[in-house]
Amino acid sequence: MLWKDACFMALENAGMFENSGHRTRFHEMLDCYANYPFFTKGLCKCMYLSAWDEEHFVIMLETLTNMALGQEEDTEDMKFQGDVLSEENMDEHAYGEALMFQISGAFLENRKPDLSKLSEMSEEYQHIVDRGMKAAEIIEGV
Repeated sequence: MLWKDACFMALENAGMFENSGHRTRFHEMLDCYANYPFFTKGLCKCMYLSAWDEEHFVIMLETLTNMALGQEEDTEDMKFQGDVLSEENMDEHAYGEALMFQISGAFLENRKPDLSKLSEMSEEYQHIVDRGMKAAEIIEGV
């Protein structure tokens, strides 16, 4: 079994998808981009988070498509873009959006995210982060 299939099944078996849209969006990204040289477990964790809703899925899909077309070898530009978006959104969404970009950046750098400001996020974002951290553990274990 391919890693991407094992990863998807591990998340599916653990009940990590909020709904069929989340499942489908994640599966589509994983299926399309898992064989590119820039794909890492960290990127897979970001894909899980971005597949949460249509808005973030579209942003991630556009970024991944540009990376594939540009024949990127790593996620360094993606991390930079996330840092910029994090700074731009720091006041706009009660930290939730900005902190999600920071968590994604930590995933891309293969380091543990700083969750010290988690309580400043809305309950919705706290839930997404909690599920994202559980999914990250599963992804690491595959």
